[in-house]
Amino acid sequence: MEGFEEILADAAATGRRLNRDEIESRRALGARAAEAGQGWRALVRAHLAAGRRSRPAGSDPDSVLTVIEQAVDAFADGYERAQRLVVRKEEAARREFVDDLLHGRGDPGRLASRCERFGLRLSRAHAVAVAEGPEKYDEADSVPRQVSGELFARFENRRILFTTKDGRMVCIAPSDQDEVLTHFAKLVYAATGDSQVAVGRPREGVVGIGHSYEEALNALDVAQRMGLDDPVLRAADLLVFPVLARDRQALVDLVRYTLGPLEQARGGAQPLLDTLTAYFDAGCVAAAAARELSLSVRALTYRLERIHTLTGCDPADPAHRYALQTAVLGARLLAWPGRPL
Repeated sequence: MEGFEEILADAAATGRRLNRDEIESRRALGARAAEAGQGWRALVRAHLAAGRRSRPAGSDPDSVLTVIEQAVDAFADGYERAQRLVVRKEEAARREFVDDLLHGRGDPGRLASRCERFGLRLSRAHAVAVAEGPEKYDEADSVPRQVSGELFARFENRRILFTTKDGRMVCIAPSDQDEVLTHFAKLVYAATGDSQVAVGRPREGVVGIGHSYEEALNALDVAQRMGLDDPVLRAADLLVFPVLARDRQALVDLVRYTLGPLEQARGGAQPLLDTLTAYFDAGCVAAAAARELSLSVRALTYRLERIHTLTGCDPADPAHRYALQTAVLGARLLAWPGRPL
């Protein structure tokens, strides 16, 4: 309010408008008030109270109101400009924090000190859920805002973090609060109608959050490669796939040696590979696999015999089944036979 009463007394007495210096002084004070975190309602009330208290005796009420209007308008302009700058800086700091946290960059001690500011308490283990929808989302988009609003309305007192990253929605919650991540998945599915949510394993500390995030991303990648359409994926349930993919050359050799002969079949390897997939998914029950493929049991049995003839491995023989099933999983991970080995 510095200088306001003097400006009011001088301008209202003569009925003049505020000059450029007076308007700039109000803008500067508005910016200072925003940077200091002053509430807007209290500031407007202070201007009105000062106007009532300091108006010159006998002055025209319209002149007094005009001065107050000009002063408050200039003050609001400076306040809003500074507030937008503060918001942009805060958002930039939050985005930098999220990037460092999810990718494990920066000093762990500094990251830990910033976690409390953004709602996380690192004395607990955390798990990360990543949602991939039909579109890429930014935090300002309507879908993330809806999910975030409903999530925090339900769990307003929980130490959780919601953000977007690379077009996906991300939720971080303490590992003993799995209901938060489950509800997050439900909200995402309800808001998008078509999405998958992957949940990484619980991990300790700042670095652990980054690891959990990477596991969730890997689970989404595996789901895409393997054609898994479950709405919620748990990284802990898919650990076999990273193990298989860890030694790519060994996996290529397994697929080439075990399943390569299927390419000699009429129609190529894909129909027989689909047969093996359905057979193993059905628990090696021929009737169930035949229904899945819209085949007769006799036709399915013929295909299995053909696979045995070409590969030397009998899908019905437990001694051969493990190698065949592992090779089938490997083929899906490698996108074979559509992509050359």
